[in-house]
Formats: sequence, structure tokens, C-alpha cells
Amino acid sequence: MIDVAVIGGGPAGMLAAVSASKAGAKTVLFEKNEKLGKKLFITGKGRCNVTNSAPSDEILKNIVSNPKFMYSALKTYGNTDICEAIESEGIKLKEERGGRIFPVSDHSSDIIKALKSMLDKAHVDVKLSTEVKSVNVKEDHFEILLKGDRSEKCRAVIIATGGVSYVSTGSTGDGYGFAEKMGHSIIDPLPSLVPLEIKESWCSALQGLSLKNTGLKMYSGSKLLYEDFGEMLFTHFGVSGPMVLSASSFYHMKKSDECRIVLDLKPALSDEMLDERLIREFTEKHEKHFINVLPELLPAKLVPVIQELSGTPAHKKCGEIKKEERRKLVTLLKNLEMHVTGTRGFDEAIITKGGISVKEVSPKNMMSKIVPGLFFAGEVLDLDALTGGFNLQIAWSTGYSAGTGAAEYVLN
Repeated sequence: MIDVAVIGGGPAGMLAAVSASKAGAKTVLFEKNEKLGKKLFITGKGRCNVTNSAPSDEILKNIVSNPKFMYSALKTYGNTDICEAIESEGIKLKEERGGRIFPVSDHSSDIIKALKSMLDKAHVDVKLSTEVKSVNVKEDHFEILLKGDRSEKCRAVIIATGGVSYVSTGSTGDGYGFAEKMGHSIIDPLPSLVPLEIKESWCSALQGLSLKNTGLKMYSGSKLLYEDFGEMLFTHFGVSGPMVLSASSFYHMKKSDECRIVLDLKPALSDEMLDERLIREFTEKHEKHFINVLPELLPAKLVPVIQELSGTPAHKKCGEIKKEERRKLVTLLKNLEMHVTGTRGFDEAIITKGGISVKEVSPKNMMSKIVPGLFFAGEVLDLDALTGGFNLQIAWSTGYSAGTGAAEYVLN
């Protein structure tokens, strides 16, 4: 009989298997794909943002759903622990903007290589192309039914099957079904860290335009949900880019009749400073047409959109622009408003929001409060965070806690 069976060969599953085996449990890892870490391979645009160097309290602030649940796991196995483990396998890491940690090689395959080496050294029995169909609770063990009418018996099970984002990598929500069958509640899965769809038709005219050093606020009614400063991208359906992906994590929190994104295209200038600049521009170029002065202030693609939204005729001479028109332009540049109609689907989502309710899981060792010997790790849980390596840290911390917890359960 197997001591610990781990279902899922992503980051959480691999580290859980390593941790369980190193703690003395006979461990088998079941992965339905032909290789390990299929989703890990494409994270960070193929570079793998391993974790973030921020202190634990900052990491907790970047966890959107159920941050308090992660306190114990982060304390037990934090960002320095995973970095040391990977570097001990000969893979050098580097720190980039915002504390993001990447392999020096910029290849996610090197992180997978390190994890495979850790599995080998821990003597984990890895079974690839092995799909688990169901998990059944017996009197003193679990029965794992595999595709092809095979079965295995084990004393403890760790479900680390991920969410439902990037279905092509094998994340098809299997773990939710396993858990629900054993009495667990599932918080409805939603796409997160995902582009947003926008109502305004002028958005599609800006397709391909990337903005840097832009302010963004997202409101639900009058309530501010999220605020950021950085990069974003206009698409044929709406908006994307780092700020927007992070904002999408909060879109689900408070759906109201109206969710708005407000952009500040000139965040370095106050309204008064911007107005003074416009006065100078319009005075110096008083004979020029309004449409021909706007490129001094905006990227070319934005010019016709802002001109139309401002209501000022394109060929009106700058010297003839009235104070009210100028003030309206200031408001527009500081508060460009768009209405969110929804998110893109799971195929475009980096992670899944929702999953197995953490109220039914022990934060100390990730064991089910309903079924003794059943453990969970990673994205299958109702845990999600902003971009920057925080979601992978959730995987490492919960994976380690589940692995050591499962080993302790079967050996004591």
C-alpha cells in the first residue's frame, strides 16, 4: 500500500510529493499529462516568476482570497525556502522589478528541471500519463481509481490538480469533483488575472496601443475596488496588461450594476498643472488646429478618440478654444472612463478564483476537516493572488505543508 498519493504534477503537487517523501512516507505522484509542470512551463511568459522577495506580511497583502488562511503555511515555508531549494539544484535565480524572482536563464524549464531533480533525490515514484478518475474513502485507506480500470490503495491523498484556467495544460477541475464527492464545498470557480471586456466601442479603435506610467482605478458603483500605476494594453474586446490583470481579481468581489475603470493619462500632473500646460500649448500654437496639437500630449492612436470624446471640433483653432472646453479636456485626460461588461474566459485566465472552501481545510497542514487523511495544495483551493510570483508562492507553501502534513499523518 502507498503511504501518500499525490494527484497532480504541477508546482504544488511536485513540492508536496518531495516533502512527503523526504519526511519518510512512501510517496507516489500521479500526473495525467505526459510530462510534469505543463502549466509551470508557460508561467511568466515562459520565464517562470518563481516567487516574490517581499516579506511575508507584504505577500499576504497581495493574496486576494483568504489571505489569513495562508499565514501559517507562509511562516512554515516561505519565499527564501523555495529559492534555496531551487538554487541547491544548481539553478541560479535573480530579482527583478517589484521583487519578482526569475531563473537567471529566463527559462521556466530550468525550474521544472530542479523540481524533477528534487523528486528523484527524494525517491518519489512518478507515474506520468496516469489519469485519476476518482478517489474513494474506505474504512482505513483511500482507493484511487485510474483510467483503464486500475486502482491503487493509499493511506493519505493530496489533491493538487489545479483550477480550470489553461485547460490545454490539463487543468480541467478534476479535483473539485473528487473533493465534492467526499463532502467538500466548492466556491464557484471564476477566471482571474484575466483581460477585461469593455462596453465603449472606441476601445477597439485603440487595439494594440500600450500605455506605460498610467494611473488606473476600478470602481463598483462609487466604491473603489482597486488602484494601480503602471502598464496596460488596449485590445479588440477591451483592456489587458499587468494593471488590468490584477484589477480583474477584484472585479468578482463586488459585482454591481456598474463596474468602471478610470484611467489617469497624466498622473504626474495635477488638474491645475495640466490646465496650465494646456493654456501654454494653446497660447503658443493659437493658429494651429486642435487635432494637430493633441499629438503633443497623447499617443497618435488616442488623438482621434480624445478629440471626439472632448466635443471640441477637430479643426477649431487653439486660440479659439474656450475655458469650458479646456477644462473638459483636463477632466478627460485625468479621468478617462470605461465600463466593464465582463472578463474573458478561462482560456485566457492565468489563474482560477474560487475552488475548495478553505473553511473546511486546516491552515496548519492542509488536511481536510471532513475526511482525515485527505489533503489539498495549490490552485485547487479557494486561494488567489495578484501577479508578481505570489500565486506560485501559494503553491509552494501549501504544497510543502500538505506533504509534511500527510507524511506525519501516515507515520504517526
